[in-house]
Amino acid sequence: MASATWTRRKLLGTAGVAGLATAGWASSRTASAGTRTFDLSARARALYTGATLASATVQQSFTFDPENDRLFVAQLKAGSPGVAGDLHVSEVDRRGRLLGAMVLLGYGHAVSFAAQAFRGGTYLWTEGEANANGYGTVLKRFAWENGATLSRDDPRATTFRPVPEALETTCAIDHDAGRMAVRYHTSAGKRIAIFRLADVAAGGAPDRIADVAQPPGLGVFQGYALYGSDIYTLDGTAYGDTNPPPGNAYLSRIDTRTGELAERVLTHAGADLVYREPEGMAVGGFGSGAPRLYFGFASGAAGARRSNLFYL
Repeated sequence: MASATWTRRKLLGTAGVAGLATAGWASSRTASAGTRTFDLSARARALYTGATLASATVQQSFTFDPENDRLFVAQLKAGSPGVAGDLHVSEVDRRGRLLGAMVLLGYGHAVSFAAQAFRGGTYLWTEGEANANGYGTVLKRFAWENGATLSRDDPRATTFRPVPEALETTCAIDHDAGRMAVRYHTSAGKRIAIFRLADVAAGGAPDRIADVAQPPGLGVFQGYALYGSDIYTLDGTAYGDTNPPPGNAYLSRIDTRTGELAERVLTHAGADLVYREPEGMAVGGFGSGAPRLYFGFASGAAGARRSNLFYL
């Protein structure tokens, strides 16, 4: 596996670590001082279940703007072929109630995206310029605007290519550390690079804090999140004849300093959901307190899918 070196670390005092442990955090014994990890075997709780989004399709991913207490969920736009890369992004509240929506034409598949606060609003970072398979080839950043429709070349969206060699690309943001993870595809397979968010926003091809191959051992990839030196992933498929309850949805942790798959845990969250396809992962939350690791499931019948979010 490729190795990676961190150029900066966010250090926590002993008292801070002890306080976070009571909020569902675990101090990693194998990681260096200051690193925190989520306990993937802890009991998950629901943020909301059965939420209706702007489209009746399966949710693909979601993200938080913690500074503005906002939550956004992305999905393929109903009525558009998947290879078109047309997306609906919904804003919902903490109970899953729909607050607004945007349409993105030709942007991608929305395996993962990110939100970032700015003075007066929220930027969304998504993939863009979808290829023939419906996956984005660049990153786009634009201001959230309820009711707006953006074309693939819309001037309101700024284009970024932090990994010039990427054939497909998505992103996630660690708000605490001010870093961005970019999961990208090359002819050799999937990789994950870590950057300072400010460096990505400056444009060009920024220096990489880490760059590792996605390790083997994961199932059907359904989402990821960055926190500290770790990438958390969600994989699995919907319930079906070959995947009966409790299903095959796994939470995993990749240590980007070594590129190794450090943990992998079967989750029983949302076990009673109908259909139950794992979709989306993010670190965030509403209000103050320790961040939570969220992961989602689509539920409901075809043509009437629903959104469900759980957290550790």
